[in-house]
Amino acid sequence: MFGWWTVLPESERQQWILTPFVSVGPLHFGMNPIEATAALGGITTRPQYRDGRVEMARYQKAGLTLHYNVDEKLKAVAIDALRGPQVFADDTALVGRVPSEIEQWMEKRAASRDPCEELAYMNAGEPGSRSLGVVVGVQRAGDRLLTRPVFLPAEAMDDPSHWLPQEAWAIQT
Repeated sequence: MFGWWTVLPESERQQWILTPFVSVGPLHFGMNPIEATAALGGITTRPQYRDGRVEMARYQKAGLTLHYNVDEKLKAVAIDALRGPQVFADDTALVGRVPSEIEQWMEKRAASRDPCEELAYMNAGEPGSRSLGVVVGVQRAGDRLLTRPVFLPAEAMDDPSHWLPQEAWAIQT
């Protein structure tokens, strides 16, 4: 049987650290597709092109989707909940978690800041942290939903829903 919903154990995931608005693990905002591939250890993918430029690159085996702007500079990193690397922010794992746990953590974190300035919610209710540069979407894992964070640069946090194409925000299956 093919394991569509198999979740990679935590011990088998790469462990990455978020530096808000700068980097997600080895990936730095502003990298071009060649630099991103090199940072990922040379793993390859087939990028999607639009008007002759790289718009998106999906690294299936690594559990990553990278989005680029019109200048082919990295503008967003989406982590697959089932098989992507684990990303830590303030010593908290954000990938492949129960969505309510991460939302509660974000709310608790916001209590020490101005919650109106810290928290943001997308149209479908996905929570986001303006100070971390993340919107926490969900991805299906059989009969469960797990967190699928999308990391963004600072300039995206005023209106994250329009920063990426609509399909980037859809529940992933």
